[in-house]
Amino acid sequence: MANYPIPERLSATCPHKPEWREWLGNLPSVLSELEQRWELVLGVPFEGPNVSCSWVAPARRKDSTSVIFKMGLPAMESRDELAGLRFWDGDPTVFLYESDEAHNAFLLEHCEPGTLLKMLPEPKQDDVLAALLKRLWRKPSEPHVFRHLSEMLVFWGRETRMDEARWPDPGLVREGLRLFEELSRPDDKSDVLLATDLHASNILAAQRESWLVIDPKPFVGDAAYDATQHLLHNCTERLRTDPFATMRHFADLLGVDDARVRLWMFARAAADPRDNWDDLSLARLLAP
Repeated sequence: MANYPIPERLSATCPHKPEWREWLGNLPSVLSELEQRWELVLGVPFEGPNVSCSWVAPARRKDSTSVIFKMGLPAMESRDELAGLRFWDGDPTVFLYESDEAHNAFLLEHCEPGTLLKMLPEPKQDDVLAALLKRLWRKPSEPHVFRHLSEMLVFWGRETRMDEARWPDPGLVREGLRLFEELSRPDDKSDVLLATDLHASNILAAQRESWLVIDPKPFVGDAAYDATQHLLHNCTERLRTDPFATMRHFADLLGVDDARVRLWMFARAAADPRDNWDDLSLARLLAP
């Protein structure tokens, strides 16, 4: 069996859960099986801070086409990535060429040059992200497989409550958890399919289009929620110096309610599950 290197960040993630340790132990044999079945030559996997939950590598198909191979950890949030890629079908995501649902493995379009949107100035990131999110927000026809956003937030809420002994400000966290429940109530009229994890490191420069989305984690829910991932991941300094103008600007670009974005941002800053509960400064700053 071929030797498949394990990226450092992925290796550090897997010990945290028994199912992830099992996944890592089976990884070489599954990679070997899929490399043969899909007639691939797998390259060296990508390293870096954004490769902590999947084994991702460039690959070459039998016809010499350059593609990307991805095999993800089993995780609640990413369960419907395959369904999302099929639903959006390259508009504006990367194309899906092959898949193995049992192993959470995909063969994807290779974005070239593949530059991260993160490398551009933040105002440009705002514009590109807003345009892509508005294209992603569609109402899937019934019946469909996608879960509601409320299901993810119930899951996150359980994780946060397990850390109650470490909360530095119980009142603040409880208010965030209350808003998780309130803001995520289903609304058949306005709910759309969300990416939920779209930020500037999940958008790559490409040739087919200027920018394409990777790693969607689709749930049906409130469009205003999808503003939060970019703001929390990519706008740290702007949130620190002028949080309300920053949120209002991005909400305006998206055409969503600024007040709901502010509530979602507070709820996530206060109640998202995390390893370190020492700093709730953003939640205090955004508290209603």
